[in-house]
Amino acid sequence: MPSQLALGTVQFGLDYGVANRDGRPALDEVARILEAAAESGIDTLDTAIAYGESEARLGAIGVAGWKIVTKLPAAPADCTDLAGWVVAEVEASLRRLRVDRVHAVLLHRPEQLLGTSGPELIVGLQRLKNDGLAAKTGVSIYAPDELDALFAMSEPDLVQSPLSLFDHRLLRSGWLERLGARGVEVHTRSAFLQGLLLLDASARPAYFNRWQPLWQAWDDWLRATRLSPLQACVRYALSVGGSDRVVVGVDSVAQLRQIVAASEECAIPPPTWPDIDDADLLNPAHWKLS
Repeated sequence: MPSQLALGTVQFGLDYGVANRDGRPALDEVARILEAAAESGIDTLDTAIAYGESEARLGAIGVAGWKIVTKLPAAPADCTDLAGWVVAEVEASLRRLRVDRVHAVLLHRPEQLLGTSGPELIVGLQRLKNDGLAAKTGVSIYAPDELDALFAMSEPDLVQSPLSLFDHRLLRSGWLERLGARGVEVHTRSAFLQGLLLLDASARPAYFNRWQPLWQAWDDWLRATRLSPLQACVRYALSVGGSDRVVVGVDSVAQLRQIVAASEECAIPPPTWPDIDDADLLNPAHWKLS
């Protein structure tokens, strides 16, 4: 189901991912990736203002025909006009992307909605839709338990959340089903856990040794199913009903083609190991790799 995939673009603007050894791809390789993605039926790009040169590089290539989801950084604490700041940031983003509007604008720091700046941020997000700069607005979360308080403040049009073979929290919490019932568009990310799930044991950073029993279960399950890590991750993420898009990042056309090929294979049941709730493993912001 390549059409259910969305192309993540953080790798285009930053040296990103625990499995990334080559840094950012060259601009001509990015152009080839976009062309190959479009030919495969992928129509959505996921980017952010905080992704370095990602937006500018996409704009230089030309992305007017894509559904683009971008994200606002944390709002500055000393800003006296947060609604105006939201609009100005997105207008600058559109200039970099060289488009007139985007599919969605998400908050990268949605917890700010719960503070004193929340009401003004909501006004700014609504202005984006009123002015035709974005069809939808929403939030990018690290864990579904954030949604309880966020929905009490304002209902988003789109939610982006992690979901992977290791991270079933969006399902277990019931939020995936609840979002669908409310008509909220759902994009899942971190199918590869920032590339960690694709690494051989010998390449896995020492930080992750504390979860050795889990890695042993993972390796045993892969051997039993005769799946590559990439096949397993892609096929599982796409098998989860209720997800409108699965965001995947790539560094090359070859990687993209592997993912597309895996997306066209049959769904798989996940392993039966215990649920994983450890944020030190599931949230890359907690990783201490140096």
